[in-house]
This record gives sequence, C-alpha cells and structure tokens, in this order.
Amino acid sequence: MKSRKIERTRLVPHTVDGETEMVLDTEVIEVPAPPADWDQRIRVAVTIGAVLLVTVALVWSTSAIGGLLAASVVAVVAYAAAAAFDMTWIMCMAVEWLLRYDPERAKTPRKAGHWALAVSMAAVFAHGYVFDQLVIGAVGAAVSALAKGGWTIAMRVHARPLDSRTQQWVAKRRATVDGQLAMIPIRRELQRGQALVEAEQRGLTSDPDHGSADPDRSGSDPQPGSASPLPTLSGPMTVKDAVRTAKDSGITDPDAVLRYVHTVADVNAKPATVDRYLRGA
Repeated sequence: MKSRKIERTRLVPHTVDGETEMVLDTEVIEVPAPPADWDQRIRVAVTIGAVLLVTVALVWSTSAIGGLLAASVVAVVAYAAAAAFDMTWIMCMAVEWLLRYDPERAKTPRKAGHWALAVSMAAVFAHGYVFDQLVIGAVGAAVSALAKGGWTIAMRVHARPLDSRTQQWVAKRRATVDGQLAMIPIRRELQRGQALVEAEQRGLTSDPDHGSADPDRSGSDPQPGSASPLPTLSGPMTVKDAVRTAKDSGITDPDAVLRYVHTVADVNAKPATVDRYLRGA
C-alpha cells in the first residue's frame, strides 16, 4: 500500500532546571495514501479540453470572419465585430451552465446558442466561399461545431440530474429566495419615491413662521420665538381682559401684547395702559 508523509505538531512537556513548560514538537509520520481518483482527473481533463476547444474556435472564427469583414471596413473594427459571432454562443453556453439545475430556464439559452453557432459557422464558410476556398471554409466552420460539442459533453460530465420531486423542491426554494432578492431593489425604489413625495409636500407646504404677510391677523403668533398661538376670540373684550388673556396664553412680550390688544379690544389702546395692566396681571 502506498503511503505519504505528513508533518504533525503537538504540545509536549519540556523541563529545564526543574521548570517544565509545554513546547511544540514536530514529527514526520507516514500515513496510507488514498487511491488515485481517476474519475475526478478525467473530469478535470475533459473540462480543460472543452475550454481549449472553445478558445481555438474563438480564435479561428474571429480570424476568418474578421478577414471577410475587413474587405469593407477597418481591420480593427472588422475583427472586433467578428469576435461577436462566437462570443454569442459561448455566452449562451455559460448561461446554460449556470442554469443547469433549472431545465426550463436553460432551454432558451440552449436554443439561442444553437442559432448563434449556426450563424457563426455560416460566416466562416462564407469567408472560404468568397476567397474560393470552399474546403477550408467548411473545415473552419466545423471547428466551432466541434467546440460546441466538446463543451456540451463537458456539461454532461458535470451534470447532476434531479428527480421530479427534488426538482420541484428546488424550484420552490429558488422562487422564495428570488422573491426576497427582488424585493431589495423594489423596497429601495419605494423608499426613494416616498422620500421624494415627502420632500415635495414639505416644499409646497407654507412655513407657519414665514408664510403670513399680515402680522396683525387673528391666529398668528405676535411674539417671535413663541410656540403658543393667539387665544381664540370669544366676544368683545376690554383692554384689561385682553391683556390678561394674552398673558394666560403665554404671551409676555409687551409689543406682542399691545398688538393683540389692538386686534381684539381697543385699536387706540396706549402702550402705558397695556404695560400697567400687564404688570398687575
């Protein structure tokens, strides 16, 4: 049986001059080596081979289709556009790989990949046809088909088919999680919209501290900085009653009290009279 060496570290007591401390001791031991996993090695080799095939197909198709398009446009633009032919079906294969556990959703990228592959092969063949090299065009078109087939085989190697009940269970759990993920941007959008609505309402609502053009109108606050509104009018008042009502409402500024008296009692009331009643109130 094959074995392999491993290094193991452990704490051991070590005594010097009668003092014992725990120190690290390293030793090398041999343990049985696990058998080679040839299945995994072959799986990795198949995957690497498929990636190489796709790379070769991309380079070949880009070169051939770019040479065809370069006859009418700048070479840089031609080869950049040529890369799109194979990049499309390669991207479809990547999406198909991501959706390998969702067969229904994987059908669309699989079909789109087949159509994109057909268009790419036709373009490569057209390059050979235009330059009177039909055999080269046909063989070059087959390169993309081989790459697509190689990647399909690699995907089957990595596939883990699910039974019907497990597939339904996965679909339900995925739908729940997808719904939660979808609600994240939706909540953000709703919060932004609500913030805009509130900002609009604040902008359109007049400020009670600055929105009044008439400082003597009933209900306004004649005392700067006072949060108490003017008392409600309840009928004819004397100057004394108006001063007492203003003071009971929290208005103590003499000028504010005078304006209130002029509004609800006597427009000709003198400041001295209001001050006298204010001191005695």
